[in-house]
Amino acid sequence: MEYDVIVVGAGNAAQAAANSARENGAEKVLILEKASEADRGGNTHYSGGLLRIAFDTAEDLRPMVPEADQEITGFFEDVEPYTKDDFWGDLLRVTANKTDRDLATILIDNSYDTIRWMKEYVGIPMEPATSLAGIRVGNRVKWQKGAVIRAEAEGVGLSKHWFLKSESNGIEIRYETGALDLITDQAGTVVGVKAKGPNGIEELRAKAVVLGCGGFEANAQWRAQYLSPPWDHAKVRGTKHNQGDGLRMAFAIGAMPWGQWSGKHSTPISNEWPDFADRKRTDKSNRLSYPYAVMLNRSGLRFCDEGEDMGLYTYAKYGGQILNQPGSMAWQIFDQKTIHLLEPRYKTSDPIQADTLEALLEQLEFDDRAQALRTLEAYNAAAPADGDGRFDPSKKDGVRTAGLSPEKTNWALRLDKPPFVAYSATGGITFTFGGLKVDEHARVIGTDWRPIKGLFTCGEMVGGLFHFNYPGGTGLVSGAVFGRIAGRSAARQL
Repeated sequence: MEYDVIVVGAGNAAQAAANSARENGAEKVLILEKASEADRGGNTHYSGGLLRIAFDTAEDLRPMVPEADQEITGFFEDVEPYTKDDFWGDLLRVTANKTDRDLATILIDNSYDTIRWMKEYVGIPMEPATSLAGIRVGNRVKWQKGAVIRAEAEGVGLSKHWFLKSESNGIEIRYETGALDLITDQAGTVVGVKAKGPNGIEELRAKAVVLGCGGFEANAQWRAQYLSPPWDHAKVRGTKHNQGDGLRMAFAIGAMPWGQWSGKHSTPISNEWPDFADRKRTDKSNRLSYPYAVMLNRSGLRFCDEGEDMGLYTYAKYGGQILNQPGSMAWQIFDQKTIHLLEPRYKTSDPIQADTLEALLEQLEFDDRAQALRTLEAYNAAAPADGDGRFDPSKKDGVRTAGLSPEKTNWALRLDKPPFVAYSATGGITFTFGGLKVDEHARVIGTDWRPIKGLFTCGEMVGGLFHFNYPGGTGLVSGAVFGRIAGRSAARQL
């Protein structure tokens, strides 16, 4: 059987491509999902469902979350605009101006319309991202700019509704079927894929192929090769199936590598969790409330400015910094002044607790416990008493230490209100930044700088958007934006 479009992968980006292709006239669309039906959905299933989009007024969000003000008092009054300029500012800042400007323009300019399309065409229900981006101050919720809404039921709900739409759109899905190679004709046009399924290896023909099967974050060999040790033993926050298959196949026919191949989205997660994500607990391993904590490595030393920015702007690089500490772990230490600010995902671990800092440190793994106590004492001496009355967990408040290296530049409250609690953290990898070069139609570009006919890509396989760091909530939006473009382009045979 020949298909109009074959999509490799079944996560958010791949599903956007398949449904966009169907919407734009492709009658026979096939999704190849390497995982079983029970394990389907790629990294999307494990995500927090957060969607960072540009909007001019809070009212612009009403089509996605029409009842938000009934659920949260003052929602449309308290949410600040997040303009395209704001989005640009955050993306340039966290990537040190390295983001691919052409791709970033496409992402930002299409972010709002694409998420609205997901709501109205796909039927994905959405909700305020209270537990991820909301901070309760008194009887109101303060919101981190840009990251305000998410898919209802987070990644689990997002994945579920993508599959429901694919089924209602008549899109065929083959489970336990992984693509092995791309098939090309004598002109170099991609005309199908060789795939391995339950019945063995077969060739599947198509007018266009979209690769949306993720990066190489689950491949320990590639992590060691491109990211360097200790990334080969990092815990994987998402699917075990993202082994770089799509990248390997594309390179085999001359696709151009693009972006930061030594870069990755990493996250502070519980050190107690398994090597691959727990499908039932999804993203609940995250430990992102460290801006209100002091973090110590096994040597008893601080190693970063915990208060550099809100967690959604630093977590993707601090996960890596934690992984590079001795033993690839750290301790996050809180007292009772900030324990109420911990995001709900901390409830998946039982904290270690004590009435004195000395007693707390005795229970924690350190190579130099005496140094750990000296570090905390020095921190308390350098932090202002009671935060100078300026402590504000909803924004960068300028409450900082004086005389430390590194300083804590915001939210620097002393640890002086027992009982004290500690949570373990390590660096978990979510996805890799290196990918393929694409144009504005999501066509894959070859090493001859020309589009490879019949081949498109989206999601984590798009290289160039992220370098060094990542603004939380951008990945799912990028996947949907480029997936929608890839599906439309494939259907129209661009």
